[in-house]
Amino acid sequence: MVDVFSGRLLVSKDGRSVDPEEALQNKVVGLYFSAGWCSPCRDFTPVLCDFYTELLEETEPPAPFEVVFISSDHSAEEMVGYMRAMHGDWLALPFHDPYKHDLKKKYNITAIPKLVIVKQTGEVITDKGRKQIRDKGLSCFRNWLESADIFQNFSS
Repeated sequence: MVDVFSGRLLVSKDGRSVDPEEALQNKVVGLYFSAGWCSPCRDFTPVLCDFYTELLEETEPPAPFEVVFISSDHSAEEMVGYMRAMHGDWLALPFHDPYKHDLKKKYNITAIPKLVIVKQTGEVITDKGRKQIRDKGLSCFRNWLESADIFQNFSS
C-alpha cells in the first residue's frame, strides 16, 4: 500500500492526518468507493461497519485489515457528514485530493458502492468485496488474507 498512497496523507474519521505507510503496513486493504447521496452505498455502509468492527475490535489480536474510503460525494462537507454519520473508524483519502480520479481509473470503478480488496502492492485480491461480505460474512476475510501474501517479508 506504500506504493498506492506514496507521498499522500489519509484522514481519520475525526479529521486527523494519518501516514498511510504506517496505517496500512502489513494489512489487507479495502478501497471503499462510496458516497452519502448513493442509496445502495448507505445500505451497504452499516454492513461494512459491522464487518470492520468484528474484525478489528472483537478478534484478538485485531485482524490485519483497513478500509480506505474514496469519496464520490459532491462536497467535502457531504463527505465529512457521511463519514461521521455512517462510517466505521476507518481512513479516507481527503476530498480534494485529485488522486481519487486515478484510483477510480486504476481499479476500473464504473459504479458505486464498490469495495476493492487489495494486497500491499495494490494488486487486486477481489473487486467483489461487497458481494463477498454480504454472502460469506467474516469467513471471506480468511480467503483475502491467504491471497494477500502479507507475511512474505517474514519468510527469509
